[in-house]
Amino acid sequence: MSRIQFYHNTEDPLALACELTTRAVAGGRRVALRMSDADAARRIDQLLWSFDQLAFVPHVAVDSPLAGETPVVIAVAGAPAPWPEHDLLFNLAEDVAADFAEFRTVVEIVGRDEASKQPARARWMHYKQAGHPLKAFDSERREAIA
Repeated sequence: MSRIQFYHNTEDPLALACELTTRAVAGGRRVALRMSDADAARRIDQLLWSFDQLAFVPHVAVDSPLAGETPVVIAVAGAPAPWPEHDLLFNLAEDVAADFAEFRTVVEIVGRDEASKQPARARWMHYKQAGHPLKAFDSERREAIA
């Protein structure tokens, strides 16, 4: 069963996704980044190249011939996403990924605005009703929420 983690109160969801992705790759994890739209996918692609000057985070689009060999794969919600690995999914889209249960861990990053919080509440309830273990973190204070 997938473990689900929510990072709430996030000032910049893309920056947090880059930070967590960088740490995950450094720890040997394989990461799937599920973005809300093509613009967000382009922005995360650019940020991964420049986020940490001392880190190299290899990444490609899910439809790249190199997707199976690259530790970070980026896809857009709603588009076919044949993920080459099912280790760690960062969901930055408003809906639940249809294949989320295939992943070992799912990370949901939630912004501070109400437009981000409302769909996140629905995703939380979806996972909870499906019986998945949930953990919540305050991304600003960097601590678990009781």
